[in-house]
Amino acid sequence: QVQVVESGGGLVQAGNSLRLSCTASGLTFDNYAMGWFRQAPGKERERVTCISWTGSNTYYADSVKGRFTISRNNAENTLYLQMNSLKPEDTAMYYCVLSLFDVCSSSWPSSRNYWGQGTQVTVSS
Repeated sequence: QVQVVESGGGLVQAGNSLRLSCTASGLTFDNYAMGWFRQAPGKERERVTCISWTGSNTYYADSVKGRFTISRNNAENTLYLQMNSLKPEDTAMYYCVLSLFDVCSSSWPSSRNYWGQGTQVTVSS
């Protein structure tokens, strides 16, 4: 049974940083592209960032480029999202997503995928 669990969300002031983590079990972690979506109340779900299953390519939404960094540690089956210079508009539920043997682009994911339950990030002004 595949389990995807996010952690690290919380309440921070604008300009500060947070690091989200995502762990996955029940699958071969190395074979999955991984990334993050987010959704704020009343807004459409947004593709935030992704790292391919090989780690060789990444994708970032324009809204987070230069502020967010995605990384993965395959030995620990963990994905990280370092979020710096947070803004109130970054407030959302953040979801970790895994997709099998996938590459990252503005249309990711393109293969079978799994989602976590989400972790809330709230940025106060």
